Amino acid sequence: MAEGGGGARRRAPALLEAARARYESLHISDDVFGESGPDSGGNPFYSTSAASRSSSAASSDDERERPAPSGAAPPPRVADPPEPEEDEVGAGWSAALRDRPPPRFEDTGGPTRKMPPSASAVDFFQLFVPDNVLKNMVMQTNMYARKFQERFGSDGAWVEVTLAEMKAFLGYVISTSVSHCESVLSIWSGGFYSNRSLALVMSQARFEKILKYFHVVAFRSSQTTHGLYKVQPFLDSLQSGFDAAFRPSQTQVLHEPLIDEDPVFIATCTERELRKRKKRKFSLWVRQCSSTGFIIQIYVHLKEGSGPDGLDALKNKPQLHSMVARSLCRNAAGKNYIIFTGPSITSLTLFEEFEKQGVIIKRRSGEIPCPLAVEAFAAHLSYICRYDDKYSKYFISHKPNKTWQQVFWFAISIAVNNAYILYKMSDAYHVKRYSRAQFGERLVRELLGLEDVSSAQ
Repeated sequence: MAEGGGGARRRAPALLEAARARYESLHISDDVFGESGPDSGGNPFYSTSAASRSSSAASSDDERERPAPSGAAPPPRVADPPEPEEDEVGAGWSAALRDRPPPRFEDTGGPTRKMPPSASAVDFFQLFVPDNVLKNMVMQTNMYARKFQERFGSDGAWVEVTLAEMKAFLGYVISTSVSHCESVLSIWSGGFYSNRSLALVMSQARFEKILKYFHVVAFRSSQTTHGLYKVQPFLDSLQSGFDAAFRPSQTQVLHEPLIDEDPVFIATCTERELRKRKKRKFSLWVRQCSSTGFIIQIYVHLKEGSGPDGLDALKNKPQLHSMVARSLCRNAAGKNYIIFTGPSITSLTLFEEFEKQGVIIKRRSGEIPCPLAVEAFAAHLSYICRYDDKYSKYFISHKPNKTWQQVFWFAISIAVNNAYILYKMSDAYHVKRYSRAQFGERLVRELLGLEDVSSAQ
C-alpha cells in the first residue's frame, strides 16, 4: 500500500503538467480585458453564437476527414463507449462518461442599446442608476431626516437634499474606489488623499449631514419582513437595469465575487481591526457572463442570526447553495444557458431540477476522468478570477456599519464595473480609451458637476 501511494505521488506532477497543458490550450474571448484570443477551437462550451459554434463544428469535421501525412502512423482507434442501459437513457443519467452536446443557442449576446460616441461615463452609469432612482433616494432621505428630527429633536444645520447634491454624494463615495482611501472624509483633509477640486463642490459638514440621514427606504411597511427591506427596492431596480441593458452569452458562471478589503489597508491595519471588519453579516453571489465579465444578477443572503437558518449554519450545506443557484437562475429557464459553478453549488436534486428547465449546470470532480465540461469549467472560472483581479480593486472602500448600506455600496460598485464593461463595448471607447481608473475618475467628476456632460440620446 505504501509503495502504491508513493507511486501515485510520483505520478502526480506528470498528471498535473498534462492537465495544465490541456487547460492552457483552451481560450475564450477576452476583448473586455483588451487581449483578444481565439475562439477555443472545437470546444462547444466556449462558443457564444450559433455562427461560431457551426464554424467550430465544421473545422472539427475537417480535422476528422483530413488524410494523415504519408509515412505517419494511423491514429489509434478509440473504442466506442458502451451503449447505456435503456432505463438509464430514460432517466437521463448513465454510468458511462459522456460529454453532453450543448443546447442550441441562437441569441446574440452584448449590449442591447447602441450608445453614441459622445456618451459619457455618467451616461453608462445611469443605464443602471437613472435619475428617477436618485430622486427616490432624495425623497426617502428627506423623509427620514424629518421623522428623525421629530423623534430626537430639531437639527438646525439640516437643509433638505437636492438631486444635484445626491449625485455629488454618490460621487464622493465612489471616489474611494479609485483613490483606495479608507475614509471618504480624507477628501477634505490636508493629507495624501485630499482633493481640493472635489472638496470645493460640497463642504465636509454638508456631506456628513447627508451621510447621517441617507436612505433608500426610510421606513418599514407593515407587510415587510425582509431583513434587507431598506435596500431591496434598489437591488430590484438595478436588476431591471442589468436585464434591459445587456444580453449575456450562453456560458455563465455562478460564484462569489472577491469583495475583500484593499490589500494596502489590510497590510497596515491591526489584527483587531481586521477581525472586526471581516465579520460581514451577509454573503453575496453573482451570475456572470463568462465572455465579457458583465455581472448579470446579484443575490444577497442575509445572516439572520446564529440559528439553523443563519448563514454560518448554512454556508457549507447543500440547501444554502441550492437556494443560491435557484435564485440566480430564476430568469434563466428555457434559454439554453450553460451555467458553470464551483464544487459547492452542486447536488443531484439541483441538477435534475435545472435539467427539466433547460439549463445545464456543469461541475468539476476529481473522481472521474476529466471530461470536456470540467476543462471548460476551469477555463471559465479562471476568466472570472481575472475579472476579480482587474475589477475587485475598484470596489468602494467606504465601509459603513449598517448592513444595508454595505450591500448598497457593493451593488453600486458592481454597477460601475458593469458600466465600464458596456463602455468598452461601445463606440465611445474608440473615441477616448479610458482605463478603469480613468473611467472611475471621470464618473466622479461628472457626478460632482465638474465636467461637461453630453447626455446620450
